[in-house]
Amino acid sequence: MARFVTIGYGDQEGYDRTDAAVRDQAHAHDTRLRAAGADMGITGSPVQVRNHDGAGMSVESGSFMSSALPVAGFAIIEAATLEEAIQLVSRTPCAVAHGVVEVWPLRETP
Repeated sequence: MARFVTIGYGDQEGYDRTDAAVRDQAHAHDTRLRAAGADMGITGSPVQVRNHDGAGMSVESGSFMSSALPVAGFAIIEAATLEEAIQLVSRTPCAVAHGVVEVWPLRETP
């Protein structure tokens, strides 16, 4: 099985305007993914860490990238193919509640 990092973007407004039954189904889907071994979490406030050329560390509050929607959560999932991973995340809260989910294949490091 391949591993994938997923990043969910969404906001409270999109979540709130999604039918409660759809949200409940999406949360139940997340529960099944966790039971199958997915490592999932809701994001907190990020920091940026730099240590260019090993010359000294700097830390800055806030995210490096910006988007129309804030990062809401993440997961590391297993799937046989990218297509299967896409199908798995298509039923998660961010995907159904007017957000978006990125799927990043993880490559093994040498």
